Amino acid sequence: MGSLNDIGVAAGINILSAVGFLLVFAVVRIQPINDRVYFPKWYLKGTRSSPRHIGNVLSKFVNADVSTYLRFLNWMPAALKMPEPELIEHAGLDSAVYVRIYLLGLKIFVPITVLAFAVLVPVNWTSATLGDDEEGLSYDQIDKLSISNLGQGSKRFWVHIGMAYVFTFWTFYVLYHEYKVITTMRLHFLANQNRRPDQFTVLVRNIPADPDETVGEHVEHFFAVNHREHYLSHQVVYNANTLASLVEKKKGLQNWLVYYENQHAKNPEKELIIKTGLWGLWGEKVDALQHYKTTIEELCKQEDEERQKVISDPKAIMPAAFVSFNSQWGAAVCAQTQQTSNPTVWLTEWAPEPRDVYWPNLAIPFVELSIRRLIMAVALFFLTFFFMVPIALVQSVANLDDIERVLPFLKPIIERNGPRSVIQGFLPGIALKIFLIFLPTILMAMSKIEGHVSLSGLERRTASKYFLFIFVNVFLGSVVAGTAFQQLNSFIHQSTNKIPETIGESIPMKATFFITYIMVDGWAGIAAEVLRLKPLIMFHIKNTFLVRTEQDREQAMDPGSLEFGSTEPRIQLYFLLGLVYAVVTPIILPFIIVFFGLAYLVFRHQIINVYNQQYESGAQFWPDVHGRIVTALVISQILLIGLLSTQEAEQSTVALLPLPILTIWFHYVCKGRFEPAYIKFPLQEAMVKDTLQRANDPTLNLREYLKGAYVHPVFRSGDMYELLAMDEEENPHLVATKRRSRMTTPVDSKFNSSSGTNEGEFSQLRPS
Repeated sequence: MGSLNDIGVAAGINILSAVGFLLVFAVVRIQPINDRVYFPKWYLKGTRSSPRHIGNVLSKFVNADVSTYLRFLNWMPAALKMPEPELIEHAGLDSAVYVRIYLLGLKIFVPITVLAFAVLVPVNWTSATLGDDEEGLSYDQIDKLSISNLGQGSKRFWVHIGMAYVFTFWTFYVLYHEYKVITTMRLHFLANQNRRPDQFTVLVRNIPADPDETVGEHVEHFFAVNHREHYLSHQVVYNANTLASLVEKKKGLQNWLVYYENQHAKNPEKELIIKTGLWGLWGEKVDALQHYKTTIEELCKQEDEERQKVISDPKAIMPAAFVSFNSQWGAAVCAQTQQTSNPTVWLTEWAPEPRDVYWPNLAIPFVELSIRRLIMAVALFFLTFFFMVPIALVQSVANLDDIERVLPFLKPIIERNGPRSVIQGFLPGIALKIFLIFLPTILMAMSKIEGHVSLSGLERRTASKYFLFIFVNVFLGSVVAGTAFQQLNSFIHQSTNKIPETIGESIPMKATFFITYIMVDGWAGIAAEVLRLKPLIMFHIKNTFLVRTEQDREQAMDPGSLEFGSTEPRIQLYFLLGLVYAVVTPIILPFIIVFFGLAYLVFRHQIINVYNQQYESGAQFWPDVHGRIVTALVISQILLIGLLSTQEAEQSTVALLPLPILTIWFHYVCKGRFEPAYIKFPLQEAMVKDTLQRANDPTLNLREYLKGAYVHPVFRSGDMYELLAMDEEENPHLVATKRRSRMTTPVDSKFNSSSGTNEGEFSQLRPS
């Protein structure tokens, strides 16, 4: 483990960085020119407008009110002031529950920290076992605060075992209570939320081919027969991915055209010349305005041709559809039941809300999904384990003493006090953070390849991959690779049966590395989050070169979102570290508490003033959050058992064996008690909502309300919207279907072969 001096240097650097970020934020947020960067949510809600400027031109950019600088920290109490019900109404349940994850960390670790410092730290410190070990192991001052300071076979291990039980049962209590509260919040939110299209709509996939009918006709016939009392309308899914890419490309070219039009307006006499090659570095020189106008016109023609092709080509219709019902009860029955005796066709699930749909993946054939997910699982395996190489490099920097022993010729450079403390106390954490920057993007791309059809589903799958990656590489990789390198000399010169014992003693020594990582990522990193440096720069670039109207200025804002797929697994790393080291090296706990407290403050501010969530899932991610914390708890117990097994404390080790079993039992209790509320919607609640909505709005035309809700975004304009939207039939009680005789018609009625209809003839289905 590193010295107190190394941790002190790291703490000094990161505290100064965090305070610097917060001070800069406190100043730049009150400047009029930055108002849309730090308060975009209020602009999008229409409750805030650009600050009015009184006086000279400078007041447009700089806040001249001295009193606001004296109150520059008022954003902190303001972030905590909004009550939770108001926060849910303002930002949504997803955002409010996400912030509660940080509060959950405080609820778990503050009492654990108090107990650990009151009981375990004195027990560890007074043991006085560590010194210049004859085995060649390297120790430092902080090791004397850890379980490493207890001698092998010490009776004091029973204290740690007792505290392990106390910490586990306290975590059980907090997790159960939080799961219960979040579930109640979810049910209350679903019961009271306003009417939304997804409440009445089901996504149907793997629709079987029919030789007599189109996909739309087949869907209409199937649901008119099998859900005759509740079926309302449907919208087939088109493969419009090529069209969407053309639309996106045109949007980018239009931004460049606006830029050059602005440049031309500022200086009409200047000739604007660009090169048509890659990135404008080479190629033919052309007039910029004419080039972009011509290119956009050509792209518009291609777009129209592709749009007509999608509409007219039967192959562009996918075997999937959004089916809407005239009641939430009818939608709940359909979404939560098997439709036919063949469980592989007519697969139904609740439709994501329209803004949550990830349209490109609806074009993936259902039969490909299993293959895609298998390939991505293999790819994730190799990505996870190949990433061990940079982790090992980071750990080599974290252990300069060991580099000095293995490579003595570097001793003159390493022994310089200033650089040594900076390198060992700060650089390992920042290096690891840099390595992880691009990882969420890679994992999100893998989740998209797997074929998930909602943004919320993509986020949850990415979070699962990221957590696995962090556990294997950041945690296990750092412990195993770091321990192996740190005790390399001891490994070489001792007998083989001593190696497990050495590893067991060395695990607590990695606490210093994780402390530095917590300070870099959890202190300075969170403080940098509130500054929003990248959105700040991008807004001013767009505002300078692209903005001509207020609408342009609004589009230049980038409020961002919580990005659950990358942020939640990072939180889980802190839960894992806290639970693992609570018994082993409690000195790490205060650093974790500072992270949870600062993050709670910052992210509460962000969801109130900044973030604009892309979707609302009703906290559907909470079972995953709960499950990962329970997983961290089991891992901490197994590692503690492994550690004690190397300390000649066999009886103590046996006493810990019930803990993982109890934890797994606790997980299944919570799963059975609460998880159904996140998967199924109770029919009783659905009936209550239907009754209330009919009483409150008896004249509602639900067909008109749902019309066009699930039309692909590229068709939501003009005639195409009218063509593809779910049009109301002239007589909604009559459904025309064109069929041959069928032995597989779902019910024996006048609609089967006995009706005597031939190919090309229509029979009238009366769903009543």
